Amino acid sequence: MANDAPDAAPVPTNLKLVAGTPPQIILQQSLFDWMGKALLLLLLVGILVLVIISLAGSFRSYFNEPDKLQEKYHSLARHATKKIAIVNLEGAIMEGDGFVKKQIDAVKADQDVVAVVLRVNSPGGTVTGSDFLYHHLREMIDQRKLPLIVSMGSLCASGGYYVAMAVGDQPDTLYAEPMTVTGSIGVIMPHYDLSGLLDRWNVKDDSIATGPLKQMGSFTKPMTEEDRQALEAILNDMFAGFKQVVMNGRPKFKADPAALDAVATGQVFTAQQALDRGLIDKIGFLEAAIDRAAELANVSTDEVRCVKYEKPTTLVGELIGVRAPPPAGYTLDAASLLDLAAPRAYYLWTMLPAVSPSNRVQ
Repeated sequence: MANDAPDAAPVPTNLKLVAGTPPQIILQQSLFDWMGKALLLLLLVGILVLVIISLAGSFRSYFNEPDKLQEKYHSLARHATKKIAIVNLEGAIMEGDGFVKKQIDAVKADQDVVAVVLRVNSPGGTVTGSDFLYHHLREMIDQRKLPLIVSMGSLCASGGYYVAMAVGDQPDTLYAEPMTVTGSIGVIMPHYDLSGLLDRWNVKDDSIATGPLKQMGSFTKPMTEEDRQALEAILNDMFAGFKQVVMNGRPKFKADPAALDAVATGQVFTAQQALDRGLIDKIGFLEAAIDRAAELANVSTDEVRCVKYEKPTTLVGELIGVRAPPPAGYTLDAASLLDLAAPRAYYLWTMLPAVSPSNRVQ
């Protein structure tokens, strides 16, 4: 009799027959094949990310100005055209055209800005750096005819207070928060006499100089009375300049120089103490300073928006949400070492040795 059953399917080569058990099919897949496909996929994704970064960089470099600050909404009427700009001074004041100067330049170039709030949170810094910012703030005010209000953060001391005097003689323009520390009107030039230590190491300063005052302030020898008098004369001139700037910003002290002498001792004060001594006008937070800026600009808070500035981001920073890093710190090259060793005067309130190099930017 003919066999009508269909032809049996071929038996797979990997079929194992075990006595007493049904046939089992074992599927084998190479681990290396799977890993190769995953690596290929990751490589393709990486190439795609690099292409996107490259295109984004080309787009930004073509349409945007290099190092252009980013303007961010802060408060008040979000869609208003007129602006109150917050210029932020944060940290120690050093030399160079840094972030604060870029903010000032942005305000000068923006005709929609009708008033400026200078937000200060600084212990001060170098004499020249403080005067640099003061000068450019005054220049901005004179060129644009803008009202300037100062809002002090946790610390507005020495060079920070110096820069705050850019408000001029306009009343009710200097605001400090209730817990602000301010003041420290004075100048300091650090000096350290290491001659005793060098004697113990049998190290001698055998420098050749053209005059007895060429090495004044050197840490390799005790300071002579002639050295001290010469350096004190320099600091006294800088101190007189500091007090003149304070008189320009605090008309009360111009009429009563003795009152200024009473507070220009290098001492810091609380907000209430500063208010009692005429160093500030009001105790209030940033919002109060912004409202005062709108008032002086003759605009309603309903028709002006408050903006602030941020440093530009890097391409990688935009992808992962990280801002551009600050400028590099100290470098151990010959120029930096010579810079650290140079005598320098500071409008600074600090309990640490002032050894900041001049080539840092604020």
